[in-house]
Amino acid sequence: MSKRRQIVQTLLADLTNQAHADAVVYLLNEYAQDEMGGGSGLSDFATQNLVRELKKRKGIHPVIAFVRDKPVGLALCIEGFSSFACRPLLNVHDMVVARRYRGRGISKRLLEKVEEIAKELGCCKLTLEVLEGNRIAQAAYKAYGFDGYELDPKFGKALFWHKNIT
Repeated sequence: MSKRRQIVQTLLADLTNQAHADAVVYLLNEYAQDEMGGGSGLSDFATQNLVRELKKRKGIHPVIAFVRDKPVGLALCIEGFSSFACRPLLNVHDMVVARRYRGRGISKRLLEKVEEIAKELGCCKLTLEVLEGNRIAQAAYKAYGFDGYELDPKFGKALFWHKNIT
């Protein structure tokens, strides 16, 4: 498929809409299959239960990009809270553009929609995490205005850590 100009539609997904629910699972599996997502795809458990579990949680904001009714990008966002600002924030927890559609500005369109939603929610900021080796994603995020977080340069930038508990 050529990289010709195509109309990209971005929207806040309605997880009760089966096409939207299917798109979220499809795109998240695309991400999980990519080397930047671990390279192994979603587990059967995640595939079968993801949408049901997302629907149980308040503050989930899945944004989907479509080209000609085909899902091509996802920003799965989770509302958090900034204690210092005493306002909500929106974290881009998972972000993917399908391989065939990369390099067409779809991540920018997704982030524009995410920011629109964050403003409607009264959020003070957008947050996300990105792998050090994912230079392409870093470039896209920097172009959109994201940067490493620091309070004071002498203490350095914040690090994202985790501990598995399963």
